[in-house]
Amino acid sequence: MAESEFSEQAIELLDKAVSAMGGQRRDGQHEMVRRVVEAIETGDHLLVQAGTGTGKSLAYLIPLIVNSLTSDKPSVVATATLALQAQIVGRDVPRLLEALAPLLPRPIDVALVKGRSNYVCKHKLGGGFPAEDTGEGALFSLGEDSSVPHPSGVASGPTSQLGREVVRLREWAQDTETGDRDELVPGVADKAWRQVSVTSMECLGAQKCPLAAECFSELARARGGEADIVVTNHAMLAISAFEGIAVLPDYDVVVVDEAHELQDRVTGAVTGQLSVQMVQAAASSTRKHTGVSVDALHASAAALDLVLAGIPEGLQPNGLSDVQTQAVEQVRDAVRAALSDSKPEGNSGADGGRSIARSRLNLIFDLCERLLAANDAREVVWASRPGSFTPGKGYQKADENEPAVINIAPLSVAMKLREGLFADRTVVLTSATLSIGESFQSTAGGLGLLGPSAPSWKGADVGSPFDYPKQGMLYVAAHLKKPGFGMSQEQLDELAALITAAGGGTLALFSSRRAAEDAAEKLRKKLSVKILCQGDSSMAGLIKEFAAEPDTCLFGTMSLWQGVDVQGASCRLVVIDRIPFPRPDDPLVTARARAVAQSGGDGFIAISATHAAVRLAQGVGRLIRSSEDRGVVAVLDSRLANASYGGFLRAALPPFWATKDKTVVLSALKRLSGH
Repeated sequence: MAESEFSEQAIELLDKAVSAMGGQRRDGQHEMVRRVVEAIETGDHLLVQAGTGTGKSLAYLIPLIVNSLTSDKPSVVATATLALQAQIVGRDVPRLLEALAPLLPRPIDVALVKGRSNYVCKHKLGGGFPAEDTGEGALFSLGEDSSVPHPSGVASGPTSQLGREVVRLREWAQDTETGDRDELVPGVADKAWRQVSVTSMECLGAQKCPLAAECFSELARARGGEADIVVTNHAMLAISAFEGIAVLPDYDVVVVDEAHELQDRVTGAVTGQLSVQMVQAAASSTRKHTGVSVDALHASAAALDLVLAGIPEGLQPNGLSDVQTQAVEQVRDAVRAALSDSKPEGNSGADGGRSIARSRLNLIFDLCERLLAANDAREVVWASRPGSFTPGKGYQKADENEPAVINIAPLSVAMKLREGLFADRTVVLTSATLSIGESFQSTAGGLGLLGPSAPSWKGADVGSPFDYPKQGMLYVAAHLKKPGFGMSQEQLDELAALITAAGGGTLALFSSRRAAEDAAEKLRKKLSVKILCQGDSSMAGLIKEFAAEPDTCLFGTMSLWQGVDVQGASCRLVVIDRIPFPRPDDPLVTARARAVAQSGGDGFIAISATHAAVRLAQGVGRLIRSSEDRGVVAVLDSRLANASYGGFLRAALPPFWATKDKTVVLSALKRLSGH
């Protein structure tokens, strides 16, 4: 099919689909369709920025549908969040296929593929996996015949909420056709779900599991292999690209939606942690399920405990010290011996317990090998002591006397992405925030698309259908002092004045959970409007209530900075407490900034400021979600106006009408409120 024919067919289908679904023609959507078609035909990778309201999911789904009519391989759509994944599979695709059905020569099959832990494991359901935790195992035993004595003498089901959820899960598992957790309504707690699911580490695999032919996860992957389009997430994409595990079918085109998250998601997927607890747990599991001696494992755990007990948190710029190296080598050697001793006999049947034990051992062995080769492999090593979260107090630092956790992550995932993702197929990356100003260089560099032997790519910004200067105002409180630790009284007073003028309808985005909770607590005493705060209820419930009540406020942190789509008067004011820079003591950020500086670049701009610009644009993007929306974005961080890098950050934002005049903003908010 000639390029013009492909493009014309895709545009024609787009117009008819939009008309059938009651939508309006959008120039940016048409331009994006043409760009995606061009990428598929030429093989050049594409970075396409599509502003809010463009309708980018239709703009890439339609070219994939047309491509599937002639390709013998499926296409893949990968999202960063479960919310967008659910939107595509549950809303966008069904509506689109219904609209296009009379126009296509055959039905288009779209499959959803998730990680194993999202599906019920039938082998575990039947008792194939010995419980690692006796308490959870006891709960799991409450099955169809479960009844416990009641003080009255009358038999009843389990009395705890967890026990009741487990029983409901087992009943649901007998009827479900997919075993997909998201289809269970209402949902259950994570602890209950773990009774009927397995992680990839626990799974026996299709070759060994006696119920592989009935496995929900394997069936989902099989459907993916036969589908025209497979919808998955960034983590599954990373596993498929980097680890050589066939979690996805062989594909020729992939669209990475929410692509501004890809680098961080991939980094997270390949970041490892080694702790004393991991070695102890592996020793316990190995003793319990294989019967081999674990004395060497316990001795190596004690040695690791000794060297990690007193080390400071933070970056280890030279990798492991000599004593740390010796301890990690001791762990590696003990694990190698345990793996050798615990090999199953050739004809032995499926053994869930042995599988779990050996998976734990293999994970630790691989981590040790990575840590010992970190300097040569350009990986970053750091120590941390995970704290605990307490409502009202935020995250509390751990006791310095506790053993640290040793972390390892690639200094850069650029080459991993270049070799594992971009080498053998066409990749389209899309988001509302991929460029800073008109430049895609920062995003492209982090993804491996710059430098010697980089693959060919193009960048395009198809704009947004919104008239930002007329629909929105950007107010920067330039008169405030530079933010310090926590939220200042001056910032709090500014926030109160803005909310009062707006009469509510405020989404307040904070840099920390503690700042959000403190502000909510103080302003609830001062203001008459209703203030919801992250943690008061489920995120979905809070957003639903915020959207339904036009004069209600919602306070929260990073999970609200993106993915919140509340149109109309309920969100007429978005307030951001500070520029979302990464933590200054983040070891990976520090290491990457140093590497840029050593190469002659500006480490702060390339790493910290670029990270902040993308996150800031995401937060600001919560305001205008439709062509009828009107409102104000207020940033209570004077650095956006006064610092030398302020212009760099503002270049990533929509072109709102900008002001530093508080009086003008308060007047505008009072008019918007209609009070």
